[in-house]
Amino acid sequence: MNSEKKKPDRSAWQALRRWTPARVALGRAGGSLPTGALLDFRLAHARARDALLRPLDEECFVQSLEAATGGPVLRLHSAATSLDEFLLLPDLGRQLAPESVEKLTPLADSQFDLVIVVSEGLSTLAVETHAAAVLHELLPPLRTDGWRFAQVCVARRGRVALQDHVGELLGARMSLILLGERPGLISPDSLGAYLVHSPRRGNTDARRNCVSNISAMGLSAVQAAAKLHWLLGESRRRGLSGVALKDEFDPGHQLRG
Repeated sequence: MNSEKKKPDRSAWQALRRWTPARVALGRAGGSLPTGALLDFRLAHARARDALLRPLDEECFVQSLEAATGGPVLRLHSAATSLDEFLLLPDLGRQLAPESVEKLTPLADSQFDLVIVVSEGLSTLAVETHAAAVLHELLPPLRTDGWRFAQVCVARRGRVALQDHVGELLGARMSLILLGERPGLISPDSLGAYLVHSPRRGNTDARRNCVSNISAMGLSAVQAAAKLHWLLGESRRRGLSGVALKDEFDPGHQLRG
């Protein structure tokens, strides 16, 4: 009888590395990770922290959005007055500061089909890298379809539900917010896009549709804009959003305009 201990077959685990950036088949050094894998993990963690803590260059960012949208943007702010408040008191990021409410109230127009809000959310890197590119791809086909837009808004330190407060004040039929998602250890620059029909404070996430993982590791700006174009069109046509609006988007759908 062969008493030699059989070595485990690691080939199946190694094969997985071709299909995923997830941390699998890293190997080990004794009971620990190899030094290279540990250093890679620490670097990814540092990049995720940097994406969250990185200050937004608001002037440069606004200029990039104005170039992408072809018009001036409106600057707003959530009720969170600091990054600490934004992180520790999430509800403050879901409502506008009083001075921003004053800015929007005179602009209310029930004829607006859509208001677009952009916020750094939880990843400044994400909005700086991808937001302008998504709007550059998305707005031309929407204009071709005859959408009537409110002024694009940049809202500092916003959470997803801030789109409800903005949309409600403007009287818009729909609201779309682009914001940085929580940074991960694979993709610190992931942008999320959330749309809601009939934006009203108190809406739950069941009323929203989300296109997530717009990043170098996920959807490109062109792919995300095509999906958003379809979802927005269906939402307007059917007068609903969220769980009632199933994502039946055909990836072969081509942007027009």
